Amino acid sequence: MTPELRSRIENCWDPIELEDIYLPYKPKRKTRASMAREKGLEPLATIIFEQKNQNAEQLAKQYLTEDVPTLEDALQGARDIIAEWINEDEQVRQKVRYAFRKGAQISSKLVRGKEEEAAKYQDYFAFSEPLKNCPSHRLLAMRRGEDEGLLRISIEPEAEEVLYRLEQFLLRGNGDATKQVKEALHDCYDRLLSPSIETEFRNEAKEKADTEAINIFVDNLRQLLLAPPLGQFRVMGIDPGFRTGCKVVMLNEFGDLLHNTVIYPHPPNSDEYMARRILQDNVEKYRITAIAIGNGTAGRETMDLCKDIVFSHPVNIFMVSEAGASIYSASEVAREEFPDLDLTVRGAISIGRRLMDPLAELVKLDPKSIGVGQYQHDVNQVKLKESLDRTVESCVNAVGINLNTASKHLLNYVSGLGPTLAQNIVKYRTENGQFESRQQLKKVARMGEKAFEQCAGFLRIRSAENPLDNSAVHPESYGIVEKWPRISA
Repeated sequence: MTPELRSRIENCWDPIELEDIYLPYKPKRKTRASMAREKGLEPLATIIFEQKNQNAEQLAKQYLTEDVPTLEDALQGARDIIAEWINEDEQVRQKVRYAFRKGAQISSKLVRGKEEEAAKYQDYFAFSEPLKNCPSHRLLAMRRGEDEGLLRISIEPEAEEVLYRLEQFLLRGNGDATKQVKEALHDCYDRLLSPSIETEFRNEAKEKADTEAINIFVDNLRQLLLAPPLGQFRVMGIDPGFRTGCKVVMLNEFGDLLHNTVIYPHPPNSDEYMARRILQDNVEKYRITAIAIGNGTAGRETMDLCKDIVFSHPVNIFMVSEAGASIYSASEVAREEFPDLDLTVRGAISIGRRLMDPLAELVKLDPKSIGVGQYQHDVNQVKLKESLDRTVESCVNAVGINLNTASKHLLNYVSGLGPTLAQNIVKYRTENGQFESRQQLKKVARMGEKAFEQCAGFLRIRSAENPLDNSAVHPESYGIVEKWPRISA
């Protein structure tokens, strides 16, 4: 550790530059250069690399031994050592990086014999474009094809131009030693430099693509979570289907299940008359003011059916995104909430609750299950989870939540609270009734002054709206629902 080296390390702020400084000292596996050194060829490599004594063969004769029987063996060993020196030269690596950054092309081609399996990657069978112009979705698509063993990707600039610049930098004269250095340079570029810098740019491009994809995911998730809620109204949730029928649930103002049933208005049963009767009767009996229909299989057909029914009082009809509803219905959260209900009924309940309050319902899901991201399984999973969790927390705290209706899953994201305090709040609410003021929070087990100070500003207490007052129905939404005009008798 020389004073100069210590100074360079302490004043280095670029991890790539630091790696270049460290490279000559980095422990290596057994390489061609290390084997040549063991044979005593490093002095020969030093003389040749200086390019002063141009008679390389005459020099090599002095290093012939039992381990180095021929002149070619000696010269090859010297070239291997020179190639390693060139690879470890910081200026050389910076020049190659500059060439990659300026003009690298990303290319993909089909793996031979994989034509049928790789049909979905047909656009990338013989594809090439500048790396700096390659959008994140295209890069991630090619990498997925490579991971599946269907494509081969390469990232490289024009090799002739890079080698020309390196020759200008390293070669002196035109004698025999210079020819040996030139041969070592070309070998170094093909075998060491290019693959090493390509790996750097592959990782850099992947990191950039991950960041772009995660940002898109975060923006879409935020829009979905902050979609305007319908509010506390009595809602009918319908999980549509053909063969298995449409699962129908009735929910009160707080999202509690009142009743569930199944109708079969679509083929193969086509019992439309009975389906109409059941929907009309339940809307009237449970004073339903809004219907939420999942946008999956048979969603449009179910929407047409409901639009055509004449109800006894005004009813608003919405189509709701059901992304992730099936995952929720089989989750531990759903089993804990509705242990005795069928999976399909749980899904219908989730659809109805998403209309009432998208944020409160969607926080129960792993954000990746909502399906609003691009190549979400290909990006860095740790960064994705951190970003999505931070987004959910940001949305919850930006909006605030109703203390008397929030589930423990929603409370868990409030600043100052965690799983234990969220569970204790729900338990206190169950045992003592609804909160009348925030000060009651101090009576909750393990709620200290600091936790109260952090969470109180994000918790609302309000009375339930009149469930029959349709004036509060929000006229628009952004992504979670599509609204059709009110249908009245």
